[in-house]
Amino acid sequence: MADVAVTYPLPGDGLERLGREHRVRVYRGEERLAADALAAFTGAAEALIPLVNDTVDEVVFARCPHLKVVANVGVGVNNIDLGAAAAAGVIVTNTPDVLTEATADLTWALILAVVRRVVEGDRLLRAGGFTGWKPDFFLSGDLQGAVLGIVGMGRIGRAVARRAAPFGVGVVFHDPDPAAGEGLAARHYPDLEAMLPDVDILSLHCPLTGATRHLLDARRLALLKPSAVVINTSRGEVIDEAALADALRAGRLAGAGLDVFEFEPRVHPDLLPLSQAVLLPHLGSGTRRTRAAMASLAVDNVLAVLAGRPPLTPVGLRR
Repeated sequence: MADVAVTYPLPGDGLERLGREHRVRVYRGEERLAADALAAFTGAAEALIPLVNDTVDEVVFARCPHLKVVANVGVGVNNIDLGAAAAAGVIVTNTPDVLTEATADLTWALILAVVRRVVEGDRLLRAGGFTGWKPDFFLSGDLQGAVLGIVGMGRIGRAVARRAAPFGVGVVFHDPDPAAGEGLAARHYPDLEAMLPDVDILSLHCPLTGATRHLLDARRLALLKPSAVVINTSRGEVIDEAALADALRAGRLAGAGLDVFEFEPRVHPDLLPLSQAVLLPHLGSGTRRTRAAMASLAVDNVLAVLAGRPPLTPVGLRR
């Protein structure tokens, strides 16, 4: 029986299953644990189940020598120092696949909300601004005939692309692998900057790496049409939020839909007053079934490693 540290009470029956075989300690505080505190909480545990907003760095690996596995509840692992994990001989896992469809649905919810100005219209009506239908009242952009540009054609990017055809939306994409769009009616752009002027909707689905941090900066934002909108359900840091707010405020961009933020949970203050920006509190995978499935997969990875079996969804030092 091993000691397992969990940084948040998880939905579903995963922790109950884990507790049948191992000793489970769950952190129940509201504040996220800093590196020193996380290391102290993890202690002599052989397994750690963190959330994507828990930083698991070299401090944790150095001070927790009994760790065998870190099972992240989420797909992105930019919160984990993979190099330090590898050096310590610790297996890292994530939760791919189970959140793909929910995140793709949320992406399209943002696309519809921003392009058709749904949230703006709701606010206007509640404020008494609707005085009757007029032909030129509160006009928006169109989906039919629009071009959706996807940055990062992984599982979620492909799921977003599959949903485009019923809306009459064409798809182009930028990804290091031109074959990533295989089976989809999507044109590949090897050069991101060549793609940007051609899109009406830009949706970001790339992992956060050194190369993608502030991928969408002021210079690249300026390449988009003034009528274009930006959607981000990947990682907040891939957008320079100050530059995005400036472009929206100046009318150089029609709108934005963001589910993630650079300094989450803090949102750049210049975005908050902008009615053309739809801002959500990281809801991409936020369905009951999906969150329970994520927790269950993290637990299954821990159970496998502690039993001496290969993990189900290991993460290595890769793109």
